[in-house]
Amino acid sequence: MNAVTGNDCDVAVVGAGPYGLATAAHLKSAKIATRVFGQPMSFWRQHMPEGMRLRSPWAASHIADPKEEYSLEAYAAMRGFEPLEQMPVTEFIRYGCWFQAQAVPDLDTRKVISIEQTQHGFRLSLEDGEFVRANRVVIAMGLANQDFRPAPFAGLPRELVSHSSDHVSFDAFRGQRVAVIGRGQSACESAALLSEAGAEVELISRGPVQWLPLEKRTEGEHDTLWWLRRRMMTRGAVGPFPFNWLAEAPGVAHLLPSKLREEFSLRCLRPKASGWLRSRFGAVDIKDNRAIAHVRAGDNGVTLELSDGVSTVDRVVLGTGYKIDIARLGIFAPALLQKIALADGAPRLSGGLQSNVPGLHFVGATAVHSFGPLLRFVWGAGFAARGVTRAVLADRARGSAATTAQSEGAPVLARP
Repeated sequence: MNAVTGNDCDVAVVGAGPYGLATAAHLKSAKIATRVFGQPMSFWRQHMPEGMRLRSPWAASHIADPKEEYSLEAYAAMRGFEPLEQMPVTEFIRYGCWFQAQAVPDLDTRKVISIEQTQHGFRLSLEDGEFVRANRVVIAMGLANQDFRPAPFAGLPRELVSHSSDHVSFDAFRGQRVAVIGRGQSACESAALLSEAGAEVELISRGPVQWLPLEKRTEGEHDTLWWLRRRMMTRGAVGPFPFNWLAEAPGVAHLLPSKLREEFSLRCLRPKASGWLRSRFGAVDIKDNRAIAHVRAGDNGVTLELSDGVSTVDRVVLGTGYKIDIARLGIFAPALLQKIALADGAPRLSGGLQSNVPGLHFVGATAVHSFGPLLRFVWGAGFAARGVTRAVLADRARGSAATTAQSEGAPVLARP
């Protein structure tokens, strides 16, 4: 392994959200020279509307650190509040920033604008013109630039057709007619927030909205049914029973054949909305089981030709989720991007969440294709952080063994 001198480091982590912070905390705890780049919780602060709440339960919303010192319980005790069933995103962002201050206090908030491979690792270009060399790079950029816009809306002006991730507030929509497209958590919560902001909202979706059951015991629910439902649940609450139990084991999911793992992930990530949103849908007009044949934007707003008629609105908000395409992250030099083995835009990863380019790791949503649906949620950050750290330590051990063998005159075997 190369010596770490000057601006060099063993590992550069790009991104300072839950996955980047968790990975950095584990690497630093293992005494691995690590530098972390990015604004803390930037995607959450810049792309999630005010009033939004976490879909994940409290128990699965901790950012992982190796000694479990900076849990939500520790944060809540410091702030003086009890655990929250539906944690507001604003509070989670505060928690993430607190975690960063405790576990990764030396965060470098400069933006990485380019990454290229060198003979001995990688060179990162920063926004101020400085270069940083690293033996390894961990990409932890979350869902940045991964928003999905269905074909009928391609090319339409963003001032008329926007994605839910484009907004931190819906106050500007007051008094407007707004169509929300989709039926998952993002679409349904956006519809509720728009309605509460004073917009006239219709939710348009290809199928019916499927509401997730409430964690609390429902009125009249039999003791046995309540006990059984609780026993079938997992901490992460990702996917339906029994798939949720496999989702909790990304290492096992990684062993599945690629096609089977993809189907499993799709099953767990099917569009559904939290049951606690349902009570906020009183003024939302749900138009489900509708196909969108054509969309036109004009001076009078946006006209949507549906399978059963026409709807004209002032604005459209796409709650259509995300599709991974690492080329859209915009930070890889062309020569490096060309080397990365992909599956429909997502990197193909091996153990340690490492791509086929040695030393280049991906954590978070970009790892879902290879390790399953848990990597789409905060609860998966611990698995990713431990995996990357083990890979770095193992490589260091192999390097030390090779150096010792050379010094003693023993033959050095090539790495597989």
